[in-house]
Amino acid sequence: MAMQMTFNGKPGSVSIGGKAFSLKKLRWKTPSEHTINGQRHPVELQLVHESDAGSGELAIIAILYKLGAPDSFYFQLKRKLAELAADRCSYGEQDARVAAGLVHLRSLEKRTGSYFRYMGSLTAPPCAENVYWNVLGKVRQMTKEQIDLVTAPLPAAAKQNARPVQPLNGRVVTFYNPPNSTISFDI
Repeated sequence: MAMQMTFNGKPGSVSIGGKAFSLKKLRWKTPSEHTINGQRHPVELQLVHESDAGSGELAIIAILYKLGAPDSFYFQLKRKLAELAADRCSYGEQDARVAAGLVHLRSLEKRTGSYFRYMGSLTAPPCAENVYWNVLGKVRQMTKEQIDLVTAPLPAAAKQNARPVQPLNGRVVTFYNPPNSTISFDI
């Protein structure tokens, strides 16, 4: 179980290796499912993109968060996340849903330049192996209050919803670090 936001229309896209992918949903994992130098972070936001060619391939951009300054993206979600948290539906039997309305994604587009990429799998069943994972090299910040807002709608047992860190199993992780890129860890 995870917090997620789905979109109507085509709010964004990404191109990888000449293949076009459209943004379909945002998904939050706590703690992060990815590590950098063995370190997990309190939150990972996954921007899930589906192949425009209908191949079933996915491209997921993962943004890692640490405790710190407020992140502007979450200000616009505050009221809706509180509304979700107040919904007392029966978890496991039904999903709580709230229409978020117009959400500006521009603040998620802060460019870092550097990122890790590997071919991997989904982190929840069916764990399909057709995912282009892209983990941004700059760890962003959010406050404890913002982390609590993201997890508040979840039952206690689902607040820690990340899959355990998995072995590479022969996967090659490539780090891209163009000149003048910002990173948040030691190389």
